[in-house]
Amino acid sequence: MEKTLLYILVAAMMFSCGRSEEEQRRITRQERKELQRQDSLALKIAVMPTLDCLPVFVAKDREMFDTTRADIRQKMFYAQMDCDTAIAGGSVEGAFSDIIRAERIENKGIGLDRLSPTNLSWLLMANHKARITRLSQLGDKMIAMTRHSATDVLSDRALNGVKTKSQVFRIQVNDVRIRLSMLQNNEMDAAWLPEPYATMAKANGHNQIYDSRNMKEEFGVIIFNRKKTRDQRRKEQIKAFIKGYNTACDSINKYGVMTYKAVLEKYYHITPSIIQSLPKQKFTHISR
Repeated sequence: MEKTLLYILVAAMMFSCGRSEEEQRRITRQERKELQRQDSLALKIAVMPTLDCLPVFVAKDREMFDTTRADIRQKMFYAQMDCDTAIAGGSVEGAFSDIIRAERIENKGIGLDRLSPTNLSWLLMANHKARITRLSQLGDKMIAMTRHSATDVLSDRALNGVKTKSQVFRIQVNDVRIRLSMLQNNEMDAAWLPEPYATMAKANGHNQIYDSRNMKEEFGVIIFNRKKTRDQRRKEQIKAFIKGYNTACDSINKYGVMTYKAVLEKYYHITPSIIQSLPKQKFTHISR
């Protein structure tokens, strides 16, 4: 028996070694084409490592999506503008975004279906070394944010009626990780941060001076490219996405985020102490 297995292994090695480079390249090309084909058939969602996207990561990792009905894949980005580019260009079918950015995409003539609001929120965190504790102290200071986004609108609203000694400078920093890093390294006086980055900033002693939830308005939204999702197969995939997403929301709400510590560590690269410090949030169903 052992000799038979040895002969098979030797024959397999000889067969592999006997292939020409062109044959091996052709096989690689075929494999690559098959992967591209599978990716094109999958329902792809642009996500960011922000807490509003947690149900997607949980549903994917804990196999809450019905894989017999749909291959659902998350595509990770670290700047909202990259999510916008992906959904506008058609490399993904859906994305987690904010209502201001969604309107901007629609104004460019790209039809969107707004599937559901999310609990996306931002805190305006001020650098503790700048000794800023009030909005009125932001004169001649730099705020990290993203233009043409909810953080741009939030800056307008937060500073409306606030008297500062001079101009407040809005600095475009799109990558949320870099935005936090610049605050930590004293390169920014303040920054609009979503969770879990706001909690990370608090853990390092920075001061919260504004919370977008004070406005009692939903800024986060799940959007889909209407042109890319109008056929029946895509509609069935979206139904499967909704079902898995809602199941994940129920599970997180029932058992808490610490139950999914491994998921948070995997996708957000945060420590258990930060996870324990995250504010309680309720994740709502997609009602469509």
